[in-house]
Amino acid sequence: MRHLLHKIVSDIQKQERKLSAEASSFMDEAYRMTVYLKEVLADIKEDIINEGFTTLEDEILFFKQIKPSVLGKLIYYNKVFRIETACPASNGNMYESYFAMHLRELKLEYTEHVCNSDFYRYYRSGRTDRDEQYFTLGKINCYDGLNSFVFEIDTKFSTYFDYKVAKIIANELIYNYLTTKLSPEQNPDVLLQHGETKDFFWTQTKNALIELVYALYACDAISHGKIGIRKISMVFQILFRISLNDIHNSFHRMKTRAGSRTLFLDQLKYSLEEYMDREDNL
Repeated sequence: MRHLLHKIVSDIQKQERKLSAEASSFMDEAYRMTVYLKEVLADIKEDIINEGFTTLEDEILFFKQIKPSVLGKLIYYNKVFRIETACPASNGNMYESYFAMHLRELKLEYTEHVCNSDFYRYYRSGRTDRDEQYFTLGKINCYDGLNSFVFEIDTKFSTYFDYKVAKIIANELIYNYLTTKLSPEQNPDVLLQHGETKDFFWTQTKNALIELVYALYACDAISHGKIGIRKISMVFQILFRISLNDIHNSFHRMKTRAGSRTLFLDQLKYSLEEYMDREDNL
């Protein structure tokens, strides 16, 4: 069962990389990932219902890690598509206010419905003592006061709590997505507040930084390629206190540049070689 987990995660990452290069916008990428993940989940469901589980451990692993890894990404991309299609502007105050509103709603949901729940604390602490209760079929207990959503799930393919794990995964991804849409001024809680970083700021163009982010992602330079574009860009935005807005559209405009499509990387190579030559001549 663990090899299935690794294969699913690897296949999703490959599809994300493929669509990141092909899609005309992040909206298009989110839609196509939603369709892809919906099909993946349907295929997995058919296999599980037809074949079942050979061991209790496999069943727990499936509902605690495998299914949530797919469903969490599906919830995330579907949410992103809905947010992108309703966005009132491409930039400016209205644009930032729109994403700030969604971020406030996400934080409110976390405060009111997530952080104080027994299950959330159980899952976050890495405990396993109640896994059989939470992640095996047929253990749903209505006396626990569960959300009414429980009456709509397919009890042959859900323990209810697998969905809650998927929501935790999705909300983390949505949070990262929303913070990259906002400037540091609009979202001060993601700023690095240390005094030693106050002199760090980006002095090239935003497109130059986007070019660098995509280059690092394309060659798996960060976390062996397991970290997505938007998470990498968020780190740079926080470090340099700069807003990159929709890096996906900017990247696709770069692909149609006249002349060199990698202006900044070409400049980096030239500047480094020139610096090396100066060092040799000292």
